[in-house]
Amino acid sequence: MSDIGKLPGKRERPVWMQAAVYVGAFTALLWIIEIIDVASGSRLERNGIEPRSVEGLWGILFAPVLHDDWQHLIANTVPIIVLGFLVLLSGLARGLAATGIIWVVGGFGTWLTAGSYSNTIGASILIFGFIAYLLVRGFFTRKLGQLAIGVVVFVLYGSALWGVLPSDPNISWQGHLFGAVGGVIAARLLSADARAERSRAKSLDRLTP
Repeated sequence: MSDIGKLPGKRERPVWMQAAVYVGAFTALLWIIEIIDVASGSRLERNGIEPRSVEGLWGILFAPVLHDDWQHLIANTVPIIVLGFLVLLSGLARGLAATGIIWVVGGFGTWLTAGSYSNTIGASILIFGFIAYLLVRGFFTRKLGQLAIGVVVFVLYGSALWGVLPSDPNISWQGHLFGAVGGVIAARLLSADARAERSRAKSLDRLTP
């Protein structure tokens, strides 16, 4: 009587590959939505964040995937790919949680503070949130690799942070500002385990004779 061996387990894809798939799928979704928007006569983009209106709250959900035109989308595509990949690279669950926090904080802050009768759309909320998240995460976790990523992000995108200040009336600096605030909040909340581990290590060092 022969033994039946277990089939070898399916190898899980490395995190970098999973991150690339997620970011690629999200970017493709942005382009598909813009195609539909153009075909509909720009009807979709009317569903952005309308400040301080109950109906405008739905815009918090939709705004980051809507764009004004192809130029707007093209300008956001590369930063979304690069920064989104870096955010997910340290772990998909953590990266998706950070994205969710940025999405909500950035959208709600824009809903509270943007100019009356405006309609805020665009992935810039996420982009500025990703920049801030990657810049400050290493300071909270004290991990050398994340600090190094923060330096690279600062070199590549640090100048973009001027966008949190009022400049062009056609650009939502509120979306940029509160996206960045969401990134800092996400970095703080999602580094709690690293900070707790560091605190325990310090306590053990004090107890060691």
